[in-house]
Amino acid sequence: LPSVPAPPGDQRMNEAARRRFDFVGRDKMVDSQYLLPNDIGISLLDCKDAFQLLSKEEKLYAHYISRASWYGGLVVLLQTSPESPAIYVLLQKLFRAQPLPQLQERATAVGMTCEEFQAFLVYAAGVYSNMGNYKSFGDTKFVPNLPQEKLKELVWQSKAFEKNPDEMERLWQVCGDLMFSLEDRQKQLGLGDKGITAYFSGNCDLKDAELAQKFLDFKGISAYNTRLFKTVGDDGKTVYEVRLASVIKDDSPFKGELGNQCGVYEFEGVTFKVTRGDYSPLMKKVVENLEKAKDHASTPNVEKMLLHYNRSFTTGSIDAHKEGSKHWIRDEGPIVESYIGFIESYRDPYGSRGEFEGFVAVVNKDMSAKFTRLVASAERLLPQLPWPQPFEKDRFLKPDFTSLDVLTFAGSGIPAGINIPNYDDIRQTVGFKNVSLGNVLAVAYHTQKEKLTFLEDHDKDLYIKWKGPSFEVQVGLHELLGHGSGKLFVQDDKGKFNFDTNLVNPETGEEVKSWYQQGETWDSKFSTIASTYEECRAECVGLYLCLSHEILKIFGHEGADADDVIYVNWLTMVRAGVLGLEFYTPETQKWRQAHMQARFVILRVLLEAGEGLVTVRQTTGADGKPDAIITLDREKIGTVGKAAIEAFLRKLQVYKSTADVEAGRALYSSYSRVTDAEPERYLTLRHTVLLRKESRKMFVQANTRIEGGDVQFQNYEASAAGLISSFVERFSEDGDELETCLQELSCRDSKHWRI
Repeated sequence: LPSVPAPPGDQRMNEAARRRFDFVGRDKMVDSQYLLPNDIGISLLDCKDAFQLLSKEEKLYAHYISRASWYGGLVVLLQTSPESPAIYVLLQKLFRAQPLPQLQERATAVGMTCEEFQAFLVYAAGVYSNMGNYKSFGDTKFVPNLPQEKLKELVWQSKAFEKNPDEMERLWQVCGDLMFSLEDRQKQLGLGDKGITAYFSGNCDLKDAELAQKFLDFKGISAYNTRLFKTVGDDGKTVYEVRLASVIKDDSPFKGELGNQCGVYEFEGVTFKVTRGDYSPLMKKVVENLEKAKDHASTPNVEKMLLHYNRSFTTGSIDAHKEGSKHWIRDEGPIVESYIGFIESYRDPYGSRGEFEGFVAVVNKDMSAKFTRLVASAERLLPQLPWPQPFEKDRFLKPDFTSLDVLTFAGSGIPAGINIPNYDDIRQTVGFKNVSLGNVLAVAYHTQKEKLTFLEDHDKDLYIKWKGPSFEVQVGLHELLGHGSGKLFVQDDKGKFNFDTNLVNPETGEEVKSWYQQGETWDSKFSTIASTYEECRAECVGLYLCLSHEILKIFGHEGADADDVIYVNWLTMVRAGVLGLEFYTPETQKWRQAHMQARFVILRVLLEAGEGLVTVRQTTGADGKPDAIITLDREKIGTVGKAAIEAFLRKLQVYKSTADVEAGRALYSSYSRVTDAEPERYLTLRHTVLLRKESRKMFVQANTRIEGGDVQFQNYEASAAGLISSFVERFSEDGDELETCLQELSCRDSKHWRI
């Protein structure tokens, strides 16, 4: 199920980043949430030592899976915004044509200051890190923090423009204005008039998404690897194209394919066309490299896994990817861990379509030993969760749970932990895997006291000392016993139930009245709130079970240290709930980030518990600007706090188990509401959060290449320039081919967004 992201950056005011010139040249103030500051944190995601310890075969396997992941990661550009592919290609051509020092000389010649050139590099690094011009964490657009005319002049004076002026001018025409535009709809990802998305054509709204989901459920087609394009003919007839990602572009049966669902269907008065071939040339690159990786697979099971993945990416079959995922789950304790495909649905405004991602990582044996002990204790710990036994899975399928150092994580962002696969049927019957990304956690928790916001001084010291260890505990519990717990009540196609129909619902006192029908899934049923609701449930499990000293002992924390870990874990969650307000948009009354909405909901639950457990006091800081102070009564965590989370968590699980969308949505929406009512005044508090925020860190990742039959490892400096260099060198052999491919794929569908 969904991944745990690395926590938001510690926040501070950055006045310089708030000022720029807009694209028509007027001096203008821009909300800092749409800018990346020049001093944004950029860290190296180092895996060199772990990689060097691998055998030659393991290195070759890791290399080819990495290559497949990086090629597939380019798909995200086509999933994010209509202009993202053109921006990426423009940047790649600029940076591949001449070294950065030479480009800076030309920037100086056109009147660009050092600060403006750095702002351009930071913007480019942001596009590479997020695989598009919208933040992967928060879904807001970010724009270059310099005048548009200066950037245009740099493009015109660049070596790339000298080589091919017509192509560079065409690219600028496609993305030059959209790169800077902050029209209301373009400020965030969303559906219809709520925002921008490339998962749906620009004329689709929520009703279209709902109708398409009904059709997909009826036909038994997964939405994970699809996009939806709507056209209306001159006769007024509506046609929806459901396009599957695959190498194959037609509906002819592929060798070994039992059948596909491509075709034309009439459904509720409209026409649906199921086609395939989305991202075809990129998917071909993925398949070619997975095929090479197969030659270095460590076991026959891994070979079968890759065989099914390739069949999925070739034909567009999610069933084939499910088969591959089953083999992946059975591959226990590999030295090199990986997963690849259309995985997380956070950025689909409807919550059903998966963003492409692929990762390769090397096992950290010391930390993995702690997680292994947690897994061994899981069956004893699960009954401590606050719901009746029939609401828990019939059998706990012990997963692999490892701590990994990331070599490659291709996609729009890098989480701190993952619980996958996301397929409900596999999770309930075969199992899942948990991974904690150790080198991500290590970098994400480098904190300076003066940059910590909203805490008392004495809490800051404890926070800095125990933030990392407490989050290790939270990630472990969140992934294993959060996402790994709970049963879904299902009636199959033969009418058989997987639960006792006389079972009493503990929230109503009546017999269970609702469940999942054949073909329905958690994502399809709870749709727009599925991701954030599930993240909230998993976070609550982490808070609830971290109170167990038995669990804390597994992680090496006892006595007063264990008490401090509990306190900082709860304090971190409360503070995250306040910081979460950055990711709420008052104009649309929408949340833009699943995890941060979940943490705000938990904050509301703990504030509602009363008795002085949590307070958020708005005040004025030493700098004369609005500020706030959070307090948490550590003596009441195990009483008032535990009781509040226990009651709330039970409701979340019962509504999830019974597919009670109406009750679940009403509960979750009520706690997600952001108003300026007393005493909390959340909208006012949001302004304070924005005033003192710091941008989320970006990560520089290594490259691998083959020289003389051996795999060479290349690190880069932790800077915007280093991040840019890593991407330029990542595709040095076939950059022109890839850039042409991206332009062609983008151009083919541009009519759907009128670009």
